[in-house]
Amino acid sequence: QVQLVESGGGLVQPGGSLRLSCAASGFIFRNTEMNWYRQAPGKERELVAAISSAGRSTNYADSVKGRFTISRDDAKNTVYLQMNSLKPEDTAVYYCKADVWRWGQMFDYWGQGTQVTVSS
Repeated sequence: QVQLVESGGGLVQPGGSLRLSCAASGFIFRNTEMNWYRQAPGKERELVAAISSAGRSTNYADSVKGRFTISRDDAKNTVYLQMNSLKPEDTAVYYCKADVWRWGQMFDYWGQGTQVTVSS
């Protein structure tokens, strides 16, 4: 069974940093693209960052480029999101998502979400 377990959210002041982690199981992690999304109350869910299989490429939302870094450790089946220079507008629930290939089709699996609040 696919499972994604997130950790690392919390309350931080503007300009501070947080590191989110997502521990994965139930699929071949090294073959799987991993993503971080976020959603604030009353707003659409948006893609924050993505990393391809084996970490061959990454991409980021324009709003977080230069501040956030996505990475993965295939030996630990874990994907990370390092968030620096945090702004109040980064406040949202952050979700880990796996793009899992099964039987020639792609399926989306989501973590439980972790709250990030940026406030002074």
